[in-house]
Amino acid sequence: MDYYFYLKAFHLIFVITWFAGLFYIPRLFVYQIEAFHKPSPEKEILGKQLKLMSKRLWYIITWPSAILCTLFAIVLLILNPSLLYQSWMQVKLGFILLLFIYHILTHKYYIQLQIDTCEKTSSFMRIWNEGATFILFAVIFLVVLKSGINWIWGIIGMLVLVVLIMLGFKAYKNFREKNPDA
Repeated sequence: MDYYFYLKAFHLIFVITWFAGLFYIPRLFVYQIEAFHKPSPEKEILGKQLKLMSKRLWYIITWPSAILCTLFAIVLLILNPSLLYQSWMQVKLGFILLLFIYHILTHKYYIQLQIDTCEKTSSFMRIWNEGATFILFAVIFLVVLKSGINWIWGIIGMLVLVVLIMLGFKAYKNFREKNPDA
């Protein structure tokens, strides 16, 4: 049964690298959108570099991590199918479905930004950047508490976090309007 823990360790490693990619790519999107509004030649230089950085992050780290994380998760569930009957795991899988939807939508924005057709604002991407964070919070609470009910407290905490983040965005936006070079 030792191999089960090795598989679990690999699953967690790829969870972490997948989330690292999902945390960073929208930040690159913010910079790319903002670079698009800069004057030439800065616009072209930054745009080209940010597209390259996004491409490498997305296809070398984020997608492979998502695939490997998923494969290790499937193997773990095959080896321990009783997990599927636990309420916390069922709720967790619901959040994982949301994570895949988030990932696919992020891929859509990635494609649009690569061909300069994205109509989203940098403010939208700043908010979008928090999507993976909210899912991560929910999943971590579920896995640690192993309860399909107690995770609600995690969601309440997450909602408080959402309010604080929105207030932070508003404060930062006001600060940037007063200090454009910040």
